[in-house]
Amino acid sequence: MTSEPATAAKPVRLAPMQVPKASDVLANDLRERILSGEFPEGTSLPPERDMVVQTQMSRTTVREALRILEVQGLVRIRTGRSGGAFVQRPGGDSVADSVSLLIRGRHIRLAAIFEAREGIEPTCARLAAKYRTDADLARLAAANAAISGDGPLEDFLQANVDWHVAVAEASHNELLAGIMLALSRVIYTATDNQAFVDAEVRRTTIRAHARVTEAIEAGDTEAALRRMTRHLHKYTEAISEVEDRTAIEVPGG
Repeated sequence: MTSEPATAAKPVRLAPMQVPKASDVLANDLRERILSGEFPEGTSLPPERDMVVQTQMSRTTVREALRILEVQGLVRIRTGRSGGAFVQRPGGDSVADSVSLLIRGRHIRLAAIFEAREGIEPTCARLAAKYRTDADLARLAAANAAISGDGPLEDFLQANVDWHVAVAEASHNELLAGIMLALSRVIYTATDNQAFVDAEVRRTTIRAHARVTEAIEAGDTEAALRRMTRHLHKYTEAISEVEDRTAIEVPGG
């Protein structure tokens, strides 16, 4: 009786594996320890030479990991004899920078930015009326005092941004404040043109800011929300009238 020939076994094939870079692994580990609170703000990370010994990674890998964390706003690097890498927690600027990158990277339309502001800032005003402090009210008053109906456009726009950011900060919601900081920066740059902000828009803006500030100071949450909603709607309408005749682009810088 003859036996059947053995079937040749199929060769085993392995899929390519994506191995993370050593610097990413180290950065991820340090990031989690910072965000979890294991490394409190202000903590000095070990010197580079000690990190090399402790992690058994190269000096280049350690430096690259620290650069990643520095870009992410989780450490600040100081040079000199008392230098090193010091832990810092993300703040409003980190949120603002991330949102700004999204706006620029996705080439988001100015109209969409105004829509986002109309959806967010009235809530900031309502929360500001609820949680504002004396220091918050002082910042709002300073911004209102800086706005001039007949001064240079640059001064008007800066005071306008300062007021809107002050309202967001008075909400004491760091996420909302960070988003509003990014939106305000973009709107400031995009509307730096007399065609967009004429004398009537200035006068209307000054009056609206005063009324919203009054509601925040009085602790009237509903009035603050309502007045901010009305102000933003009218401001957007004024800009939109110009946008119908002129192309408005969100600047890249």
